[in-house]
Amino acid sequence: MSATGRSRRYDLLTAPDIPARLSRHSVLVLPIGSTEQHGPHLPLNTDTVIADRFTQMLVARYGDHHDLWTLPALPYGLSLEHAWAAGTVSLNIATFSSLLDTLVGQYVSATTARRLLIVNGHGGNRGGLETLAYELQRTHAIAVCVIHPVSLSPEATDSELPEIHAGVRETSMMLAFAPDTVHLGRIPADHTSDPGRREEIERLILRRGTTWPWSSGDPAISSLGIIGGDPRKATADAGHSIIASALEAGAEVLARLTDPITDVPDTLRRTHVPHP
Repeated sequence: MSATGRSRRYDLLTAPDIPARLSRHSVLVLPIGSTEQHGPHLPLNTDTVIADRFTQMLVARYGDHHDLWTLPALPYGLSLEHAWAAGTVSLNIATFSSLLDTLVGQYVSATTARRLLIVNGHGGNRGGLETLAYELQRTHAIAVCVIHPVSLSPEATDSELPEIHAGVRETSMMLAFAPDTVHLGRIPADHTSDPGRREEIERLILRRGTTWPWSSGDPAISSLGIIGGDPRKATADAGHSIIASALEAGAEVLARLTDPITDVPDTLRRTHVPHP
């Protein structure tokens, strides 16, 4: 619901509502997550929950001002770094690209909206989305932006290791969003977040000068599929603080996305790329 109490869910509209309520300046907000292992304590849909719930809060807060519309969440992403674990379902890059291109093309055909905000809950989608944003903008003549709620917040986390996956940060957010799905008691009593893993985590994952196909099953950087601080340090209060600050940061993003200067002219649409 928006601040006025009126639904801004795209899938709850009727067909006649679309031309009546959406315009070229409307913003379609697409949550994208994943279905993948998140240690023994978080559900497979963690990234989808974070993306979807954050989208709902963003639209409730800013929807009326910026004419935001929540799209159904996409619960699959690029998760091959977690393919070692039971339950993980991953798309490949070709399918992921094709799926997003098809979905966006369908929304562009079905509405007059020409702005798209992707809310990405899974870090493994980031690289693909950075490239796809250019292609979606040019192919469909729309203004595009991608935000990453887990990273959008400037709030610090009480963690002894970089927060990559299923650690204190994500667990805190899930304690705020969906506490009944968090099972901290399933983490073995002898589990520790070894500070000695920091150097290898930074080498394999964080260094900008090198890209490695790392795995969350690698004991050099992970324990129980967790790459980050001990999730038992997570709190709902910390999660609410992270979410609140990310929502605040979203204001600047939306202001830029909805500024008339970001309108993409139809001349950018290219149906044929000539060979050199």
